[in-house]
Amino acid sequence: MSKASQINATVLSIVPVGDYLHMVLEAPAIGEFVEPGNFVAIAVGGIGSGMLLRRAFSIHKATANESIEVIFAAHGQGTQWLATVQPGDVLDIVAPLGKPFILPRQPIACVLVAGGYGAAPMEMLAKQLKERGCHVEVVLGAATQSKLFGVLDLMREADGVTVTTDDGSSGIRGRVTDVLGELITRTGARAVYACGPMGMLQAVADMATERGAFSQCAVEESMACGIGVCMTCVLPVIDDEGVTKMVRSCVEGPVFRGDRVRWDDVDTIPADVFGAPIPGGH
Repeated sequence: MSKASQINATVLSIVPVGDYLHMVLEAPAIGEFVEPGNFVAIAVGGIGSGMLLRRAFSIHKATANESIEVIFAAHGQGTQWLATVQPGDVLDIVAPLGKPFILPRQPIACVLVAGGYGAAPMEMLAKQLKERGCHVEVVLGAATQSKLFGVLDLMREADGVTVTTDDGSSGIRGRVTDVLGELITRTGARAVYACGPMGMLQAVADMATERGAFSQCAVEESMACGIGVCMTCVLPVIDDEGVTKMVRSCVEGPVFRGDRVRWDDVDTIPADVFGAPIPGGH
């Protein structure tokens, strides 16, 4: 049974953090049910707006009976509008949505990998993993220093944090995958958690599989309704029987096993997918 609620949430604060915005929403009916990897769908544009589709954001933090926090970049029409809201404004939100990251039953070594503001759910995840006795390493990557998020907070939660930037403005020059392989091997990590751009997720999932680690990836797909109705967020995923099905990121995801997503076929409908039209059929 879903614990998601649709509420009118008051904006408590909205402040810039590097190239992003950090928004805190009063959400007393929601915070206690949030798990790492859940997301919130926010109506944008205000009453009468032509922007009918909600925008989905990973939940950064949640406080029971108080608030939830999100991180976003103002780059599209909807997020540009959202960037103009002020404390005291009220937003129509639905949360918590989606399937969260699965935590290990045993204390094992884990690596968390995030690109840009894909780091949003990682502090909450790192904290819960540490509470289970896991050794937690984090790799944060971005194009440049201003697009990193959560470095200092994650340093407080994790056993180690490695930073990479494409331009070398912070940490190691390069990408997260340049350091991930050695980190998995050195720590003996058995679980890799990732959130960020689809290309990064594919590379991280492949690298984890090659080294015998179990990966979970929170995918970035357009999730307009957040409840599985609009079908804008489908992607091909292999099920337990080895059958490829088009599944909804907002309901069956956004967290998927990295070795089950057919990354090369994202944004397509593979010919062998369950229910696909038969060539020449009627």
